[in-house]
Amino acid sequence: MCGIAGIIGDNLQEHVLDNMLSVQKHRGPDFTGKTLLKNIFIGHNRLSIIDLSEKSNQPFISNCKRFIISFNGEIYNYLELKQQLKNDYHFYTNSDTEVLLAAYITWGKSCLEKLNGMFSFAIWDTKTAHLFAAKDRFGVKPFYYTIKNNTLYFSSEIKALIAAGIERKPNKKVWANYFCYGSYGMPDETFWENIKQLPGGHYLSYKKHELTISKWYFFENGLKKYQLYNTKEEVKNAYKNLLEDSIKLRFRADVPVGFNVSGGLDSSVLLAFVKRTQKDKNIQAFTFYTNNENYDELPWVENLISKTKYPLHKVLLQANEVEALAEKISEIQDEPYGGIPTIAYAKIFNTAKKNGVTVLLDGQGMDEQWAGYDYYTSKGKHVIQGVSKSPFKKNVLSHYLLQFAQKPIYPKPFESELLNMQYRDLFFTKIPRALRFNDRISMAESTELREPFLDYRLVEFAFAQPIEYKISNGTQKYLLREIVANYLDDTITYAPKRALQTPQREWLSKELKEFVSLQLKNMNNSTYSNWFDMDALLLEWNNYLTGDNESSMHIWQWVNFAMLF
Repeated sequence: MCGIAGIIGDNLQEHVLDNMLSVQKHRGPDFTGKTLLKNIFIGHNRLSIIDLSEKSNQPFISNCKRFIISFNGEIYNYLELKQQLKNDYHFYTNSDTEVLLAAYITWGKSCLEKLNGMFSFAIWDTKTAHLFAAKDRFGVKPFYYTIKNNTLYFSSEIKALIAAGIERKPNKKVWANYFCYGSYGMPDETFWENIKQLPGGHYLSYKKHELTISKWYFFENGLKKYQLYNTKEEVKNAYKNLLEDSIKLRFRADVPVGFNVSGGLDSSVLLAFVKRTQKDKNIQAFTFYTNNENYDELPWVENLISKTKYPLHKVLLQANEVEALAEKISEIQDEPYGGIPTIAYAKIFNTAKKNGVTVLLDGQGMDEQWAGYDYYTSKGKHVIQGVSKSPFKKNVLSHYLLQFAQKPIYPKPFESELLNMQYRDLFFTKIPRALRFNDRISMAESTELREPFLDYRLVEFAFAQPIEYKISNGTQKYLLREIVANYLDDTITYAPKRALQTPQREWLSKELKEFVSLQLKNMNNSTYSNWFDMDALLLEWNNYLTGDNESSMHIWQWVNFAMLF
């Protein structure tokens, strides 16, 4: 897990690349490298995970000296690919970086379809002066870019582009949609007008000042191969085997690997299969809590872990920590993020690093593939777990900002409305924003987060199953529950999905009341105060304080905005 950066153009200045690498050094504190050619500078911040030797430092140059790669991520099946490539390429490291470069040299862009991993990389062909960059299927690893004065800049974080002199100009449409609809932008957008991102499952080509973006992962076209099973037992066995393999692959590392756990079904599945695949290894587990029994899952977590010998690190988040951490994480994220649960989760990575754990696994992705959110079964249009009415407050926005709002329209490639909602959440809403939040908070602590349930084989397999395997008699993630019933007790297997895991609603109106009030004052004094009807906004804040607080999302949106401006 690392940071990548590059500049392509004329009259390049080395200090600009240095600035980019400096501000994202937390992504890779083990080594900072750069390759400086006439019209391209390529940089890399390395976090050593596989092959810790200096030979695997980046930017990495191919045997033939023609190709240069800067790579962020992990290719989990690199050992299998290396076996396929060994007759065509002479390897001199044990890294997945060299395997990835060899795969591109041998198979070209079609190598992407062979990769099982999370990745964002850029490869420069010195012979043809061509840049090829690509992102993994679900966009786990970031790739931001912009063109200014006929020069292409790219990096792993937005702040690196700003450090290169790119103006941080608000994208009014994205901000308006955030406040009106809870959208975090389409896959190619950011909250900043001059900065784009490469969507998951796409690649970028740049040659002679011509930039093209192409899609390489066609999820919706590849599902039929998973519909060949005749019985439910065959489906259960096949998925279980894929799940075991996915977790085994994600334990490939030359540094300690741990995992995050909550009391829900998904984390319980992760724990059960970690135990099943890793046998007697001593693996450290991490969870957060807030000392609020209405939200904390600590009793369930302790019960789960008690059935193993794994040490459990219990990470406490208290209300008096939130103000400082909120502002720190806002700076880390560069864009709005998901609230106090994200802050609590961030503390886990800090604790893991202090305990010598560099890689963590978590349970992201099960709800989207097995239809686990409550709104999948409701007739309403809300996409926030656990709320009965819209959490957004358009009435506090000025007419000026509202004119930029455009309700997001997402593709509907399937006849089934349920499948279309799952597809939206996988590629446009839930997963993209969770991956961005989690990439930033993990990398801020120089730790790597791996998502075994987002192995594309698992997602495709579960997505392709009949709806009655996902939802049966009101039970969601039905077949998944059956698959893991032999490994978990019924209190976990058939427990309903729980919503927000921190007392955000209560803290914002009580312990953090002064913090919120200060942020609202900052909004009113900001350059962009004309985006809001501050009288209406303050009335909504008062309503929240007096009990209209089913959802706190609108309050957190305003806090997010104030911290970024």
